[in-house]
Parts: sequence; C-alpha cells; structure tokens
Amino acid sequence: MPKKRSGGGLTGTQQAAKFLGVSVLAGAVLAGIALPAFGALGLAAKGTVEGFDEIPANLKTPPLSQRTTILDSKGGRIATVYSRDRTVVPLKDISPYMQKAIVAIEDSRFYEHGAVDLKGVLRALNRNAQSGGVAQGASTLTQQYVKNVFVEEAGDDPEKVAAATQQTLGRKIQELKYAIQVEEELGKKKILENYLNITFFGQQAYGIEAAAQRYFSKPAKDLKVEEAAMLAGIVQSPSRYDPVNDEEEATKRRNTVLQRMADVRDISQAEADRAKATPIKLNVSRPKNGCITAVSGAGFFCDYVRSVFLNDPVFGKDREERAKVWNQGGLTIRTTLDPQAQNSAQESVKDHVFQSDAVATALTIVEPGTGKILAMGQSRPYGFGKNETQINLSVDQKMGGGAGYQPGSTFKPIVAAAALERGVPATQTFPSPYEMTYPTPVQTCNGPWTDEDVPVENENESEVGPYSMKEATAKSVNTYYVQLISQIGVCPVTELAAKMGVKRADGKKIQQVPSITLGTQEVSPLTMASAYATFASRGTYCTPIAIESIQGPNKKPMPVPKSKCERAMSETTADTINTLLKGVVEDGTGQQAGLGSRPSAGKTGTTDFRYAAWFVGYTPNMSGAVWVGDPRHSRKMVDITIGGEYHDKVFGGEVPGPIWKDAMTGALDGREAPGFNEISIPDAPKAPEEDPNKPGNDAGQENGGQNNGGQDGRPGDNQGTGTGGPGGSFPPGVLTGGQNGGGNGNGGQDGGGNGSEGQDGGGNFP
Repeated sequence: MPKKRSGGGLTGTQQAAKFLGVSVLAGAVLAGIALPAFGALGLAAKGTVEGFDEIPANLKTPPLSQRTTILDSKGGRIATVYSRDRTVVPLKDISPYMQKAIVAIEDSRFYEHGAVDLKGVLRALNRNAQSGGVAQGASTLTQQYVKNVFVEEAGDDPEKVAAATQQTLGRKIQELKYAIQVEEELGKKKILENYLNITFFGQQAYGIEAAAQRYFSKPAKDLKVEEAAMLAGIVQSPSRYDPVNDEEEATKRRNTVLQRMADVRDISQAEADRAKATPIKLNVSRPKNGCITAVSGAGFFCDYVRSVFLNDPVFGKDREERAKVWNQGGLTIRTTLDPQAQNSAQESVKDHVFQSDAVATALTIVEPGTGKILAMGQSRPYGFGKNETQINLSVDQKMGGGAGYQPGSTFKPIVAAAALERGVPATQTFPSPYEMTYPTPVQTCNGPWTDEDVPVENENESEVGPYSMKEATAKSVNTYYVQLISQIGVCPVTELAAKMGVKRADGKKIQQVPSITLGTQEVSPLTMASAYATFASRGTYCTPIAIESIQGPNKKPMPVPKSKCERAMSETTADTINTLLKGVVEDGTGQQAGLGSRPSAGKTGTTDFRYAAWFVGYTPNMSGAVWVGDPRHSRKMVDITIGGEYHDKVFGGEVPGPIWKDAMTGALDGREAPGFNEISIPDAPKAPEEDPNKPGNDAGQENGGQNNGGQDGRPGDNQGTGTGGPGGSFPPGVLTGGQNGGGNGNGGQDGGGNGSEGQDGGGNFP
C-alpha cells in the first residue's frame, strides 16, 4: 500500500497517477468537444460511458427541494419544514457582490468561454504538471451546476449521491455533454442564478438565500462584499471553511476570494483590503426545521398536516409520489388552525395538567358545519426529551396518534340520538336500578347478542330509577342507557355513529356489542369533537379538515382535500340532543364546564377503573373534546395529583370539564354567542309520597310486589325477595312487565317494584 511522505504529501507513484488521470481526462474532453461524433472515444475502461453521442441530449432537472411554510388561518407562521432548507430567488434578488464573488473564485472566465473552458483545461494541466499532482481543476461553473443537478436528483439516497459524485471519466464526459446543452438553452445569467440556488453552503443551507439567512440573518440581496466573499469561499469545502466552527480558516478563505475579486477587477484593491480588515461578523439563525419548532404548541397539528398530505390521494396516486412532492417542498400551506383558539387551548392544557404529571391531556376544537380543525392542544410537548412525545394524542393511529381511548359516557348521546331517530320519545322512562345485568338477547347488525349475566351498575348507589331520558342523561345513568340500547338494538347505534364519523382510533371495526352504549370502543378526541359538532350543526356531519389552501413552488394553487358534509340525523333529533346536553352543563354532571351566559352543551365521561376521563362539549359555533388519562392505559386516576391538585377520584366533569371551559372561553372571546333551537321535553311524572310500609301501595314496597305484575298480568305470587323501587305512572309499553306478575318491578301500571324476580315472575331486570 502506498505510503504518504513525512510531510503529509503524496508519494511519487500517487502524484504520477493523478497527473495521468487529469491528462487523460483533458484529452478526452478535448476530443469529445472537438469531435462529438468520435464514437466510443476509446473509453472502454470501467466507469466510462459507452460514447459521447449515446448520452441523452436533454438534462432532466428535477424541481429544487425547498422549505415549506405552514401557516395558520390568519397567515401567521406555524412552522417551516424541509428536506433541504432552500428558498429559490431570482438573480435580481441576489447581491451583485455575491454574483461577482462566486464567479471570481469558481470560474473567473465564466462569461468568456463556452460549456468547457479550454484555456482552463490547459492551465490546469500546466499547473498540475508543475506540481506533480492535481493542484487545479478545470470544471466550469456550468459543469458544477450540472453536477449539482445530479446530486439534487439523488436526494437523500446515499448510493445515488455516491454515483452522482463519483470521479470517473464517464461521469465527467456525461457532465460535459449536459453542460453544452445547458449553455445553449439557458444562457449565462440563468445558469448563474440556478447555480446560486442549488449549491450547498454548509450548516444545512442550500442555495444563497438560505445561506444568507443562516449566517447573517438577512436576505441574499443585502449581502455586503465581505459577507458575499465569505459565502463564496464556503462552496469549495463547506466543512473546512465553516465560519461557525472555524472562524480563522473561514477568514483566510474569505480573504482569498476578496483578493481574487480584486485581481479580476470586480472590486478595487482598496475595497478588497478594507474588507479583509473587517472581522467576520456572524448573526447566525439556527436551523429551524420541522414541527418541533412550531409556535403555540402547534407541533402536533403541524405533524397532522404532514400526515394528511402523505395519506390523501388528492396529492398523488400513492404514498411514494406524495412523499416526493412533500420532500421537494416549496409549498405555502394555509391551514384551518385558528391562532386565538390554539393559544387558548394550549394555555388551558398547560394550566390544568403539568408536563411532568403521571397522566396527560389532549384537546381538539373543530368548527361545526365546516369540519375545520381550529385547535389541538397537548400537555406533553412535541419532542424527544423527558415527558415529551411525538405521538399526537388527539388523532387516530393512522395519522400519527395512538390506539385511542374509551370515551365512556360521552358516547351515550349517540345512543340517545339513534333512539330518537327510531321514534323513541325523549320522555322514554326506564326503571334504571342501581345495578343489573344486561338484557339478552339484544339485536345487532350480525344477529342477536346473547351473553348472559353481564353486570352493570351506576356510579352512585343513590342513582336508582325510574329515570326519563332527560334526567338519565344529565346524571349519566348507566342502567338507563343499557336498557335503551337493548330496546332499539345495537345496529342503529353503530350505523348512526358511522354517519357521525365515529370510528376506532386503531382502524378496527366497532364491535357489535351492547356495551358500546357506555363507551367501550377506543376513539380519539378529534373523532369525538367532530361527532359532537354534528349536534351543534343541527344534524349535519362534516369530515375534519386541516388545510384550506396550498400554493405550489410556482406560486400556483394546488388542489386540497375538501370537507364532505352530509346529514346524519334530522334537525329535530339534533335539537333534542342539544336540549338534553344543555341540561348536563346547567344542572348535571358537567356543571363545572358551563360557560355562564353563553349557551353551551356537553357530556362527561369516565371509564372503568378511571383510566380515562372526558368532557366533550360545544356551542353552535365550536365543538371541543378533552381527554385526560395515561396514554399507556396503566395509571388509574385515583389518589392522584394532576396540575398540582389532589384527587381521590377523577371524574369527567371535575378535571376535563374545567380544561374545556377555559379553552372555549378564550377561543370564543369576542365572537357571537348564538343559542340552540331547543325542544320542550316534559319532566317525568312524580310518584305521590305515601307510607312506604302500606300494603299494596303504589310504591311496590312489598317483597316481590303483590301488585307489581305486568300491566296485563296476574298479581305477583309473593315470592320476590328484593325491595321495591319508587312507583310511578308510565306510558303504555315503556316498561317491560312480567306477564305472570313476579316481583321484578319492571311492570305494573301501579307497580314499579325493584325486587328480585318472583318464582313465576316475567320481569326482565333484577
């Protein structure tokens, strides 16, 4: 293996080899230029092209990758993303000093020669012969531009980059042929403009505009002579002449450029000397690439925009094609994000749930009637550090989120809406005991569900019916909603949920089981906010959208996904749900989320074992969903401190409710406060107060309830053992009484007992 001399130079063998290589290349260049039809040029060695004439005549120049700017709905910058930080500018927006500096140091005869500088080749041969090595190259600015095009086309593929930069005779001749074409088609000014926009200046800056901003925080048109000379000097070796890491070496190189500018009379010697005496004064702007730099905690929304681009066919036929467009960049994307709503959402999240807490929170706000996503807040910031994450807790797994979270009782209004759509009145009443088992069988889209002895109970033992839909919704009575879905079946519920955009966050199908009435299927906050927006818009569901418009690199508009709005339920049904949920925030479980004089509606939700708590609410002009919990589903929210406040148990109205209230208060500040179209829903009739120990009274206090039989049934047989519930007069067909009496308390115009099933009892519930 050849060894270097003690002084670090090349051995005689290496010098001779490099000299021979340059000589052969020069000869091939001259032959190829003078005799383009020379055939194979005698280039049979490995790595050469077959022949000069066989090289394609047209250089395909890919669009230059540039930075993409993501804006909010008001035009404010959210973030800048790019695969290569570049902003293409015309020559008129590049300092004349910069134009002269790059020509002086890279190709001083640029305006005098053609695609190949024959004098330069001969001069290089002479210099190299004298030095015994390769002291000077002979590539023109045009040839360098062609080489950069090959590198740009290679993208981030290391193998393609290596092929684009390999120092073979074939590659050089290929560059020469394309250089001839470029000279003929573009002309000197355009070549210079293209070169300054494509070349790499170090520090992740591609093109002169990005370089001027990176090193001096100013546009390229404002570069001074000493600044331009420094940047021009970097091009030869961006790492060696990096002024950030080696100011001394960068200064030497800059002064070389300044002297060269004086030698070719672009500036006077006096100007050059003054510039040389000026210390390098950097004003570095650090690279600000990616969603991690987003303002107002909008990093997750920024990443969601990227996911939309990569997944929506409007941007390309497949993901590879869409990724290519995204990586080329140069886009200006105006999004739906409302800066006022985003700021309010993020501030509320930070105030109520700390980044270091054992649990996290996510909040999403959408606009009813348009589907526009107005805000996405999250307590754990976008990043890679401790208590940071890149998982967007607000969205589905496919769009950068997790597997979702059980929505708990926030799903109940969907069940109520499905029942109303099936003709069930809002005055529907059920016995609703504190605990019971699921009725069976229950119809689903796939046939009857027949599991037996599946228990369900209410949150508090005091929650004992009978309840009407209005009171059961306000108090979030589980046993009421189990009976409601059992009456109408599961299929109408899942069908309506699909119309409202409700789907599992993990992409799986919603299960056909009655327990969905209690919110057992994992969903995302964006899904729930969009679903409740259906109620706010009086029954019309709009698919969520994040992008309003996109301007391409050519400043022309690009197509963007549009929200699809379709009627999911009647206006009457939506108005009824709005009335029911307005009661939740006025005197139900969501009172801590109320917005005072501004009309609002919503629903709380808490899952089994308190792994998650929710509040989903809305006004006619905004709908928001708040989730609080452990993304890993391992930390129960009992005996826990959240946001500096201790909770023995976490409820949906207690933690998520105030987060929603504060976020919506700020988001809606200064905006109109329209009301809902409310429906009059009569209260359920009250049972008269009588002596509970009076035999045979309407309260059905007797064990088994002698008068607790079905409306058309025989008296009970006194075999029941439970204690009767409150009596009441119910509409015919509302309660499912036992044909043979029995002490189940589910039938009886004068009954309503809640005892255990009698020996001959026909009651359905315990």
